[in-house]
Amino acid sequence: MPPLCAVIQMNSGLDRGINLSMAERLMEAAVSQGATLLVLPENFSFFGGSEEEKRAAREDPVHGPSLTFLKTFAARHRVWISGGSVPLADPGSSKALNVCFLVDDTGSVRGRYDKIHLFDVDVGDGTRYRESEHVRPGKRPVVVDTPFGRIGLTICYDLRFPELFRALTAQNAEIFTLPAAFTVVTGRDHWETLVRARAIENFAYMLAAGQWGQHAGGRQTYGRSMIVEPWGSIVAQCADGVGYTLAPLDRERISRCRQRIPCLSHRKL
Repeated sequence: MPPLCAVIQMNSGLDRGINLSMAERLMEAAVSQGATLLVLPENFSFFGGSEEEKRAAREDPVHGPSLTFLKTFAARHRVWISGGSVPLADPGSSKALNVCFLVDDTGSVRGRYDKIHLFDVDVGDGTRYRESEHVRPGKRPVVVDTPFGRIGLTICYDLRFPELFRALTAQNAEIFTLPAAFTVVTGRDHWETLVRARAIENFAYMLAAGQWGQHAGGRQTYGRSMIVEPWGSIVAQCADGVGYTLAPLDRERISRCRQRIPCLSHRKL
């Protein structure tokens, strides 16, 4: 039987303790149904607030509470976790790093990805976002060998940059994890189309875990977390609200799709 994965949909706020308790409850429910790979949303342990609150929320990159939580949960339940993203302190800087950790079933960190593309946009409803004002971008695509296949790590706004996903596929990625916090405005029109497009272009699984609902500071996120298989079909999706959804990961499905239309080997540029 193919292993089961779960994408977790949260409504995170400013209280890290409450957020971690919410994550633990949802993750334990998914594990009880057989999930062995869990994907959390962007900023799962702290989301929203003022610039001062965001700066105060930065965590130690080795001993921070969010990473400690991920490692403890993974080891206790013998599961792998794509740890959404966590705001880490950037030594020598007033900015943070937006980081996704991939933790294995012994509680060891197997990969770390620093978000490359930062959300500096005016979304069209009078709302302005400038992630680069408080976050320093990463520089390096990250792919990790796992029992499920080679996983390429991405975060939210990265979804709009197909060249990143193609770079991950060039490193033999078969599965993409996408922790996200898409706005309602952009999510309504673009979320599903972009997630399915990245799966189809690379004949890879997309595990897209989003924030949902109203957050501190007034931001509203879209949710609709989903698992998309390599042919581009949505095989599982969360409804509105806090929750999770499950689906199997079939590596043979990846191979069949890539053999059926071998466009990855036909590339000229």
